[in-house]
Amino acid sequence: MSIRSVPLSRVHIRDDFWSPRQQLMTDVTIPYMERILRDEVPGAEKSHAVENFRMAAGESSGAFYGMVFQDSDVAKWLEAAAYSLMLKPDAALEKRVDEMVALVGRCQLPDGYLNTYFTVREPENRWQNLLECHELYCAGHMLEAGVALHEAGKDELLHICCRLADHICERFEKEEGIPGHEEIEIGLLRLYQATGNDRYLRMAKTFLDRRGQEPDWFIRHTPAHPGIHYGGYDILPADTAYNQTDVPVRAQHAARGHAVRQLYLLTAMAGVAAETGDADMADACRRLFADIRQRQMYVTGAVGACATHESFTVAYDLPGDRCYGETCASVAMTFFAHAMLCGDMDGKYADLMELELYNAALSGMQLDGRRFFYVNPLRVDMRLAGKVAGYTHVLPRRPAWHACACCPPNLARLLTSLGGYLWSEDRDTVYSHLLIGNDAELQHGRIHLETGYPWKGWAKYTLEAEGEFCLAIHIPGHVRNLTVRVCGEDTEGKRDKGYLYLRRRWHSGDTVELDFPLPVRRLYARREVSDCAGKVALARGPVIYCLEAVDQEAPVGALVLPQEAEIREIQGIPGLPDDLVALEMTGESVAEQDELYSERRPEREEHKIVAVPYFAWANRETGDMTVWIRE
Repeated sequence: MSIRSVPLSRVHIRDDFWSPRQQLMTDVTIPYMERILRDEVPGAEKSHAVENFRMAAGESSGAFYGMVFQDSDVAKWLEAAAYSLMLKPDAALEKRVDEMVALVGRCQLPDGYLNTYFTVREPENRWQNLLECHELYCAGHMLEAGVALHEAGKDELLHICCRLADHICERFEKEEGIPGHEEIEIGLLRLYQATGNDRYLRMAKTFLDRRGQEPDWFIRHTPAHPGIHYGGYDILPADTAYNQTDVPVRAQHAARGHAVRQLYLLTAMAGVAAETGDADMADACRRLFADIRQRQMYVTGAVGACATHESFTVAYDLPGDRCYGETCASVAMTFFAHAMLCGDMDGKYADLMELELYNAALSGMQLDGRRFFYVNPLRVDMRLAGKVAGYTHVLPRRPAWHACACCPPNLARLLTSLGGYLWSEDRDTVYSHLLIGNDAELQHGRIHLETGYPWKGWAKYTLEAEGEFCLAIHIPGHVRNLTVRVCGEDTEGKRDKGYLYLRRRWHSGDTVELDFPLPVRRLYARREVSDCAGKVALARGPVIYCLEAVDQEAPVGALVLPQEAEIREIQGIPGLPDDLVALEMTGESVAEQDELYSERRPEREEHKIVAVPYFAWANRETGDMTVWIRE
């Protein structure tokens, strides 16, 4: 038995930190997103996505509205809604999901084709522009939604998706073609895992195998376009690094181009490699994971340094104030890291999931669940943000929605499916990846995990199991002093690649307890990251911290944290949740001076400095923010 993730249906999160956020998803965010898709939220960016489906079904008339990939918003909402139903039965939501699925089915053409843009606007041009038109991208998201609803016990969309996938296989098994935006590979892989039909796995692998074999493929196969609902991105077919077609996937050595495309590609590669035993593909995934993590990732876990093409650039180019850090890219990093665990049980992948979840991904949503960041900067200067060329993408406040709304439903499907990222198992070992409280039904029995994480350093596993097997617990990479007790007795266990392996004959009622301190850590960047020179970032446990203007006595940009400053943990920050742990310290600020340049060294004044978790910034007064602090 190879390593398999334990499905969401067998894991139920019971956690002081994450359960309220999942409840926010089920009770607030998912219903809110549905209203957005139906254009029922005054003042929010128009979506029209549901109406596009109604037009494609012949049930209304009018012009297609939105991005050419607007269908994917509905697909991701359906996927998130499926997970929501698994978290919390809701007859009213289930009825609306059924109605949405039925509408999607009425849009499907007799040959299985499904895409509202081309059905409504250009039926004669379907499959003609794979670079820009995102038909395969939309199909991939719909397949993922179909599998999610299947896991929730509802198969109507799965049948629709099998017909769509069969249509795609029928066409692209016979004709050359690759997707401009990777995603169909993930959808096909998940459909194979749900149905056992290896045709879908072969098609996913074929798309991967073809990519980069002919770097000029899009140059030869991209027709002129109308520049209305697609095109106009200033992206030439010749920019092969942008969509990762410059070299074959197994020969890739550095992440480049559009960040989300790159990470969806890597997620598919890791999944296919695990299913097929493709060692060369797995090696490529490991190389690119190392490149991203060691050379192209922000301290928060965000990726994508450049607003132009939402892209990776070069090693160590990580400007905090112009950071793109798309929420979708952080969600996709979580997908990629999780997929890697299926073929390589290494704690660095679980550490990366943890970093994304508590920081770069979670920051994409307002604490009330109704507003969302597309871009997640590490520094905001109110004089520049959203106003000056080069900073127009940097916003100090989350919008209610976006014209390109890929990020909000992507985050929703991640948070509602979080239980599916907690456990894996093989023949004689169960692996616990994240310290998130939950009840899990595993092959050897049930395990209940309680924890005070991320604010407190303890966790307790209680087993309802009989028999000999290994419990492997991921110990976060930041933990330095760990006490482990099995049934009340101290033990060392075996450590390997970030996991603690405890093999024994277990009995119902046995416990494993972890205790570890969560000291505040000072983080420093490599010297090549010039934007961070002379600066420090603060972390406690998995949480990265930032300074917001609302908490400071002096301008954020003027604050200096002495190396010897004591950092105290505090709670009860006005406007933020009571259990949130903030940091307080005595620092300095650089005093103002009259001249632009002066020979006189600026004086410094003592000031209290307060740091709050990065995921919670921009929930109170608008103002300057920074993750990196002058030291």
